[in-house]
Amino acid sequence: MQPADARLVQRVTAHFADSAKLKTEAASVLGEPIARAGLALAQALKAGGKALACGNGGSAADAQHFAAELVNRFEAERPPLAAVALTTDSSNLTSIANDYAWEQVFAKQLRALGRRGDVLLAISTSGNSANVIEALRAAHEIGVRVIALTGKGGGKMAPLLAREDVHICVPHQNTARIQEVHLLVLHCLCDAIDYELFGSKR
Repeated sequence: MQPADARLVQRVTAHFADSAKLKTEAASVLGEPIARAGLALAQALKAGGKALACGNGGSAADAQHFAAELVNRFEAERPPLAAVALTTDSSNLTSIANDYAWEQVFAKQLRALGRRGDVLLAISTSGNSANVIEALRAAHEIGVRVIALTGKGGGKMAPLLAREDVHICVPHQNTARIQEVHLLVLHCLCDAIDYELFGSKR
């Protein structure tokens, strides 16, 4: 097999270095809001509430990943936890988008499924996703607390957050780097939930 192009290898290693640098630097900024968000989720689940999650594209995949880690398990054996990704029902998504507007695809589901005491994980790398913003507004209307997972300064979502909400904003402008940190944040949230509800397993 032909050896890889040295310039391409250099690009790959630069991506690894940049990602690792951001994660290390972001730890001191994000540790406190992640801990608050993890505690809020744990308290909601303990009280009989549920976690709902939404986002677009890669953030939709993150929403589904997060819900699966709660419903199935993260790293330790424990009872299933109530979580719903609002990104997975194609009939709901397409009917709402067709009959109303794409901006309403998460908000309408949230109004149907969300209850006071639940928590919404609203994911947008830019903070400007119109349908995630509408979900945030719907959450406030029905008494659902919001955890906003963003980057790029938080975009239009940042000023809409209420005092009791939690904003986890990755301090970077590059979408790929932000998404890489978002995945780590999701795993930290899962670990915090398990720790708060079931104690340390390691």
